[in-house]
Amino acid sequence: MTAARSGPAFSVRDIPFSTYGSWFDISPVVAEKTYAEDLHLVSHQTGMHAVLRLVPLDAATGRRAETSVRATPALLSWAGPAGRVDLAYESPDTVRLRGSGLGVGVFAAARALTPFSGTYFYREPGTAAYVFTSYETGRRYRLTVLSGTVTETTGAQALGSGDRGVTVGTDGGGVWEVAVEEYETARRPYDLTATFDRVADTARAAFAAFTDTVAPWRSPATPAAELAAYVLWSATVRPKGFVTRSAVLMSKHWMDKVWSWDHCFNALALAPGQPELAWDQFSLPFDHQDESGALPDSVTHSEVLHNFVKPPIHGWALGHLRRRLPTPLSLTQLAEGYDRLSRWTDFWLTARRAPGATLPHYQHGNDSGWDNATTFDPERLIVSADLAAFLTLQLHELAHLAQELGLDGDARRWRRTAASTQAAMLNELWSGDRFVARSVNTQDTWSSASLLDLMPIALGEHLPEGVSGVLAARIEAHLTPHGLATELPTSPHYLSDGYWRGPIWAPSTVLVEDGLRRAGHRGLADEISARFRALCETSGFAENFDALTGTGLRDRAYTWTAGSYLLLAEAHEHRRAEPVRTAGG
Repeated sequence: MTAARSGPAFSVRDIPFSTYGSWFDISPVVAEKTYAEDLHLVSHQTGMHAVLRLVPLDAATGRRAETSVRATPALLSWAGPAGRVDLAYESPDTVRLRGSGLGVGVFAAARALTPFSGTYFYREPGTAAYVFTSYETGRRYRLTVLSGTVTETTGAQALGSGDRGVTVGTDGGGVWEVAVEEYETARRPYDLTATFDRVADTARAAFAAFTDTVAPWRSPATPAAELAAYVLWSATVRPKGFVTRSAVLMSKHWMDKVWSWDHCFNALALAPGQPELAWDQFSLPFDHQDESGALPDSVTHSEVLHNFVKPPIHGWALGHLRRRLPTPLSLTQLAEGYDRLSRWTDFWLTARRAPGATLPHYQHGNDSGWDNATTFDPERLIVSADLAAFLTLQLHELAHLAQELGLDGDARRWRRTAASTQAAMLNELWSGDRFVARSVNTQDTWSSASLLDLMPIALGEHLPEGVSGVLAARIEAHLTPHGLATELPTSPHYLSDGYWRGPIWAPSTVLVEDGLRRAGHRGLADEISARFRALCETSGFAENFDALTGTGLRDRAYTWTAGSYLLLAEAHEHRRAEPVRTAGG
């Protein structure tokens, strides 16, 4: 086998070590903002649960060895003066560990075992295997010794509280090796079919092949492209539970769901190189569309939440997706997409329009995706211009789809509704120099210092030139050295780690950059793209970033951030490759 590139090194404190298709990772992050001393096997089935604790051991004393941890996409290593332990994924549900000079302890992460929680541990009869069965995940984790010896067993068949696990090493030096499998109720004994080196080489090749499809354009000018590809690749899970398709979770840290607007950015990033996976990303929330046409707030392994919705950016996303796919969608896919997008749009036009109203409304900041933006400070049930703009774009896309499907009457109806929605947005919410939000109940209006008020720029070429010019100037005021602050830094409500009250976010960046570019404000769009790309290259792929320092905040392995970087980096590379435009072109 030809050796594949090792890929970028990364910190497992920031990005969990995992592989495409797996529902578990190896990480010290065991809960929201919670870092353990040891690396753990952390499952994302039935929630985020640390199941096994992995401890490198001094061969002479049996105590924890001082090591440094290094991770690349295919290999995780603990290295110390006396030796090393390596870990690689053999398959999405199996990892192999190999060590020399150091031993390893594999222990249940939870010490307490009750009738309804914890991890039970026992020796599998007639084999060299030990099994941990977890109440939290509903899965079993089997350790099979492939070479070396079990030096100690603790807590087999024990009830109550206490340590449970095994330590593995060798009596007189040499190399030991084990396999750890995640499965459900029963599985045939582990069958050794490949050497550890072959397992690691295969993983390297798989990642390299994925990267070559999603970022074939990468260059020294896009130094974070491979790591962005790893964040997406390693966060992808196989269909299980409510996850009906291969899905890119937002993270394999604690944000281990698919939210119903986050998925659009990953779909767009994947479209040229992984078209089937991209279509699955776009389609997954629609698999759980309810009878009203609403999309769920989020989907994960064991739950689908409908308490909120997310903004209707899906028409905007589908239009871009169709342009980015290497081959057109099939007639079946077009018809399915049209039906689903129609029902989603009808939800906003019926369930979310108050009697007599032309424009729809949000019921909470969570519906907008900008949970706590200052636009929602006076009231939560509001009519806002961003919603009207996204719905207008969605109506335009429905008209295009209807035309292609030969539904001329539908196409005319969607175009009329798009025109009336945009007209109402301008007539009711444009004050002459800014967009305002309006109370559904009292009709009072207000403005804020939130970037959310400027999101109608997403309409791009559809906006009157005078309106887009004013929006562009106001957007520029949000631009810090690192990117677009979601609240003006001069605002009294600005918070450096205030979620949507200041930090830089990927989706707002992509939507604004695209709208500005389509509206003809290319210079500002270029600057926003450049600063966000530089931010990711310096600070990684955090959920959001401090707008003034660039520090990554919250979940540090967020896929829509990685996907957005890939989108902007690809577009930048293509522009660099184009002939130099004439001035003003």
